[in-house]
Amino acid sequence: MHKFSFVKKFPLALTKFTSIYFIFVGILIAIIAVLPMIFPEKQLFVKNFWVVFGFMAGITYIAYTLVDIGIKRDPEVGVIAIMGSIAVKMIFCMAFVLVYSIKAKGNGLLFALNFFSVYLLFTAFEIYCLLRNLRHQNLK
Repeated sequence: MHKFSFVKKFPLALTKFTSIYFIFVGILIAIIAVLPMIFPEKQLFVKNFWVVFGFMAGITYIAYTLVDIGIKRDPEVGVIAIMGSIAVKMIFCMAFVLVYSIKAKGNGLLFALNFFSVYLLFTAFEIYCLLRNLRHQNLK
């Protein structure tokens, strides 16, 4: 058996998204690592920023995967899969904000800015990839 047989079972669109996704995450990590060096006198991130970043990275990947599976199974209910994914992502994000706010005491405004900026970056990337994927399906 070929040592990369799992690649055949992994859908092509999801493989392409995964590679682009890791490039996007790497670029974001590089930008986040450089920002404190550019602005050393300002506190730009909350204490546990990487927990927030990791959560958003993980939930975005899971949401895209669920949408991709839903669209592949039945393209006519793809819109329902997209809306369901958005709703699940939003519920998990609200729960995360609630738990984080209860556990971590600190600057609430800074946390809100950090969370929503990361949320919007990952959501915009997810929507861009979904629209690109749907555009390619419409051309067939």
